[in-house]
Amino acid sequence: MGLFDRHAGLLDAYRDVRTTGADPFQIRMERVLSATEAVINGRKTLLVGTNNYFGLTFDPSCMEAAIEAIRAEGTGTTGSRIANGSYSEHVALEQEIAEFYGKKHCMVFTTGYQANLGVISTLVAQGDFLLIDADSHASIYDACKMTQAEVVRFKHNDPSSLEARLRRLGDRPGNRLVVLEGIYSMLGDSAPLKEFIDVSKKYGAYVLVDEAHSLGALGEHGRGLCESTGVLDDCHFIVGTFSKTLGAIGGYCVSNDPDFDILRVTVRSYMFTASLPPSIVASVRQALRVVKARPELRTKLWENVATLYDGLAARGFKLGPEHGPVVGVHLPDRSTAIGFWRAMLDAGVYVNVAVPPATPNGVSLLRCSVSAAHSKEQLAHMIEVMTGIGRQMGLLGPQLRAVAGNR
Repeated sequence: MGLFDRHAGLLDAYRDVRTTGADPFQIRMERVLSATEAVINGRKTLLVGTNNYFGLTFDPSCMEAAIEAIRAEGTGTTGSRIANGSYSEHVALEQEIAEFYGKKHCMVFTTGYQANLGVISTLVAQGDFLLIDADSHASIYDACKMTQAEVVRFKHNDPSSLEARLRRLGDRPGNRLVVLEGIYSMLGDSAPLKEFIDVSKKYGAYVLVDEAHSLGALGEHGRGLCESTGVLDDCHFIVGTFSKTLGAIGGYCVSNDPDFDILRVTVRSYMFTASLPPSIVASVRQALRVVKARPELRTKLWENVATLYDGLAARGFKLGPEHGPVVGVHLPDRSTAIGFWRAMLDAGVYVNVAVPPATPNGVSLLRCSVSAAHSKEQLAHMIEVMTGIGRQMGLLGPQLRAVAGNR
């Protein structure tokens, strides 16, 4: 038996994708020009698939902070904080994120993936119960593989389904940890968080919320869905990433739990990974200041969301269930989605293609991510490009009628 025989079905499908044109999973950006444009295949291309929600990858103050940090402290730490120590910038960033959320404690990770992987798998153990939304991110599912807790899935965004699972557990001993996401990364829908919190309180469950795609985008101060739904104090743990709104890389977890710091010597993805380099920490600290000081970026983001979502819906595309910075465009099947994606790239517009098994319920999607840095003209151009391709492919009919959503 070969090492890759278990992936035979996926290998065949991947070969089919690669032999029919550009590989959507290995795109090379020859040069990134700005938060919204890059050179791909030798031509200037509009970027609408990068999760750069505030456009801060090219913010002058964030770039200058990173450059100055490199000059002062070098390019990397060459080890974990357990082994090589914490730089003063690491400690300062953790304090600032904790203050941003009004929490007492924060841990910073090298990636958001590692934050979910390490925190979730460490909080629960054998005899405990880990309850996750069926559409959870891969990092959450991978955390499930690393824990000996019993994993229980509930229906996507369905508080009654969560309650049924918790009720079924009855008086069995062990902690219950419910894991939710602010904005889900494929369909762009948000969790009915207050209802989930109410159910969790009723059954004495702890709650962890992943705000990866909602940091900055939701809440009066950009603190995510927990803030916008008024349950910030009811979330025991909030996890997020620096790779979306904050324009860099890294992850974090905040909490008010008095024993939180024990995670620093129990979470393996923190203990055994090199810490973030000074340049990244400096740019993230500055990006957090920008988020706090410039609420107009959040306003512009939502204006752009409405422009793209409403524009595509008016043309007859079937979209995700609600307005959000992630706009998922439903297509009939995998081959159609990949063909549509290639046509868009040929027309100078880059989005993500998402196909089974990476998508919920086997749907095939073009996944668009909106930025505050997009101009109205850029978004109008994208709508025209998608509409033209949709008509050429014979897709703009009843099968792609718009789904009503809420902003």
